[in-house]
Amino acid sequence: MVSRVIPVDPFDLVIFGATGDLARRKILPGLYRRYLAGQVPETSRIIGSARSEMDHAGFRDFVAEAIAEFLPKARQDGQTLQRFLEHLHYIPVDARGDGGWAELAGFVRRDVVQAFYFSVAPSLFGDIAERLHGYGVANAEARIVVEKPFGRDLDSAKALNATLALHFAESQIYRIDHYLGKETVQNLMAVRFANILFEPLWNARHVDHVQITVAETVGVGGRGAYYDKSGAMRDMVQNHMMQLLCLIAMEAPYRFDPDAVRDEKLKVIHALQPVRPEDIVRGQYRARTGVTPEPSYAEDAENPASTTESFIAMKVAIANWRWKGTPFYLRTGKKLRARASEIAIVFKEVPHSIFEDEEGWRENVLSIRLQPNEGMTLSVMIKEPGPGGMRLTEVPLDMSFAEALGEDGTDIPDAYERLIMDVIRGNQTLFMRGDEVEAAWAWTDPIIAGWEARGEKPKPYDPGSSGPEDALMLLHRDGRRWREIRE
Repeated sequence: MVSRVIPVDPFDLVIFGATGDLARRKILPGLYRRYLAGQVPETSRIIGSARSEMDHAGFRDFVAEAIAEFLPKARQDGQTLQRFLEHLHYIPVDARGDGGWAELAGFVRRDVVQAFYFSVAPSLFGDIAERLHGYGVANAEARIVVEKPFGRDLDSAKALNATLALHFAESQIYRIDHYLGKETVQNLMAVRFANILFEPLWNARHVDHVQITVAETVGVGGRGAYYDKSGAMRDMVQNHMMQLLCLIAMEAPYRFDPDAVRDEKLKVIHALQPVRPEDIVRGQYRARTGVTPEPSYAEDAENPASTTESFIAMKVAIANWRWKGTPFYLRTGKKLRARASEIAIVFKEVPHSIFEDEEGWRENVLSIRLQPNEGMTLSVMIKEPGPGGMRLTEVPLDMSFAEALGEDGTDIPDAYERLIMDVIRGNQTLFMRGDEVEAAWAWTDPIIAGWEARGEKPKPYDPGSSGPEDALMLLHRDGRRWREIRE
């Protein structure tokens, strides 16, 4: 099945921080893939901007090298690449000064869709927003895309929202979370709200618990200085995992409309209960010794006394009619056993088993795999084939849509590709609203303040493990167990 490409209007997309790592790895290669798919109109332009002095030709060489590095060779058609590069331009600007802004204002067209991607540090958001208007670069319908972290606490998030609101309306601000652009995350909404099969079971009466896991095999590496001021709670739970939890727990919106969807997500955040200290486990990876030694988190962060967590697991409760009594278990960490992001909906056991002599009974589990190998599976119990009585075995019903989306995965759009095209269309459904961000921080801040006040230090754990032993006990004491982390 070939995916249907929905065209967009001609646009001028300005990427601030165009020579940075995110633009090089994701944004620019993703735009080339959209060009290959026929989704970038021939009159559209992509304008790189940063402090680096570079001309149009130099920027095109930079982008060609990025595409060669980060896209499979099968996707690197020489003639098409050359046509794509002709859409690229570059104008250096000083985000906190006057340099380059007049030139940018004279170059960006006002009669096409305008989008400005802030692929820069949040400290520059206000400066760039101010200059876009001060120099007359942005028109009245211009859209801006801002990356996380959107603040580091409630006060800074409010201040950042207020700064952007001085220059842009909420309808023009696209706070991007690339997890919401993943194919499987959007399929989750389709499975829930386009089918009658699951929705009657999607509640505390039938769901035993929910697990959300985002595991990484890498450490903080070169991001140590930044990460040490953030930690797993701010870096992952407050944004990515919060969004996944909301999509699982939200009520059906009255229609698939940006504000209708975000209204329902906001209700979930408001219903989150404070987390008890005993329901939180924080960890920090040790050094690896032996044949292939690796540094500890403290060494990566260059802070021997660091109390920042590289791992966190927590038990979360939602106080509403749908989810009262069903716990949500969240965990995320660095240098774990495998790279995997998964949502697992674990259903309750049947109220009475007629197979009394059968051992090894398991619950039905709907597994939503975000990375790698995006897809869904539903585990069900069936009779094991063959004679010899009623022996049960667990099998998965494959819902990965592999054939429809391309068996090798190369035809599945990257999250950034999809979200950038949504910006051009003016569709904010998969982007966070300002009040949503603030509500998430309002829930997160007391949790962080609590462990800081208690002076708690993270539990050490070995690289390549599933995290601290205490995280296993978080479920064991409830008579449950974590699903195995595996590729």
